[in-house]
Amino acid sequence: MKVMIKKLILQLFVFSLLGTMIFAEEEKNNGVVLTVDQAVDYALKNSNSIKSADIDLAVKERAGKYGWNILLPSVNATATMNRSSKDTVKSTVEGQTAIFKKLGYPVPETEITESMHWAGIIGASLDWTFSLAHIEKIKIAKANYEVGKLSYDKSQREIKVNIQKLFYGLLLQQENLKLQKASLENSRQRYIQAETNYKNGAVPEIRLLQAQVAYQNMKPSVSKLEKEFMASIDTFAFLIGYPVGTEIILSGSINPEYIEADYDKLMNLYSSYNLDLQNLDKNIEIAKMGLTAANLGTYVPSLMVKYSFSPMLTNFLDADKGGYPSGGDWKDNGSFSLTLAWNLTNLLPFSTNRQQAADTKATVQKLEINRNSLLENQKINVRKAVNTLVDAREQIDVMSRNIGLAQRSYEMTARSYRNGTTELLDLRDAEDQLNQAKLGLANQKFNYISALLDLETELNVEFKKISDDAETYETVNENKGE
Repeated sequence: MKVMIKKLILQLFVFSLLGTMIFAEEEKNNGVVLTVDQAVDYALKNSNSIKSADIDLAVKERAGKYGWNILLPSVNATATMNRSSKDTVKSTVEGQTAIFKKLGYPVPETEITESMHWAGIIGASLDWTFSLAHIEKIKIAKANYEVGKLSYDKSQREIKVNIQKLFYGLLLQQENLKLQKASLENSRQRYIQAETNYKNGAVPEIRLLQAQVAYQNMKPSVSKLEKEFMASIDTFAFLIGYPVGTEIILSGSINPEYIEADYDKLMNLYSSYNLDLQNLDKNIEIAKMGLTAANLGTYVPSLMVKYSFSPMLTNFLDADKGGYPSGGDWKDNGSFSLTLAWNLTNLLPFSTNRQQAADTKATVQKLEINRNSLLENQKINVRKAVNTLVDAREQIDVMSRNIGLAQRSYEMTARSYRNGTTELLDLRDAEDQLNQAKLGLANQKFNYISALLDLETELNVEFKKISDDAETYETVNENKGE
């Protein structure tokens, strides 16, 4: 009975292991199906650059949140045990004796004891300096956090756009491979048909050889395209965060949503949304606040507040006075002061402070020049994207009509070839023209999508079609300019 139970347990274990292996193999064979949005989401969650940007943003957020800590005073506490040397105590006693003699008081007999060597000192101090420049520095810390958020948003958008372009580029590559495989299959079918017709004596041997050569010549090129596509898939999987070798199955098509691309309207509405422009504006603002802080620190005095509490206990081991802690003599050496401090050297135009202020002014001027250059460059990029959108849409309309013509030409040529009235070369030319028309259409659609992504990146907006029957659109923008 025990042997049967052991065998049953062993069989169940084996079946379970086989089931796990089969499930894993099926999962491996099925691969990972991704849409463009899923690929972007996965990349944003697993990108090392985003993880690094998260850390940088957290550092700046903490600095901005606690920037007010520059106003905190410096508070210190001390506790000291001090033992004076024999000569020091003797000198002190002699000094007291001399004072008594000078005043005409009876001189007491003083015996130097161990307790006279010891003193206990505790202390607490507070130092606080306030300058109007501190207010500007707090603002700078908060502004640096705003710059950090803009940089973070830019990193996210760059990753999103790059992944989208790669995804649609892979779809284009996949479409080309699909067309070449279809051509290879057609060539194989023609070879089989020619072989059958030759055996039946319907066609000469030269026609069979032509079909065979055409088929054999296509196989290496299609195989090469397939290997290149798989290599591109591996690279894409690595870039979005999947382990190398993960099989990625693309789910989607190259079908853009068209917008009415008007250069003047787009520039008027969204020019200021550009992330680089917002970042530059913030940096100009920070530089100006730094200049203000430098001027306030130079021309306005600082207020310094100091307070110290330092009680001192002497002879606290003296048994005649009760011993520690009630015995001994207490003395307080504390103090409180208010000071207005003004560094007059900083007023000199050739001082380090004034030279740094001059450098900051020059930085502001350079940033403003860069801003003007950025605006002009934005105009160029937006105009280029708009022109590409317009041209691509025109080409899409033309190529959509050409595909119908090329399809009819191919079908008529194929029919003539089967009837023996058309040469194989003519049929291949017709097939190549049809494939070029289909691939050209897909390529123009990819160009449209790519240009639209560039336009959205340049203007920091997302165009979303809200009506299929009318050219009406809305923009989705998470970080608008103020």
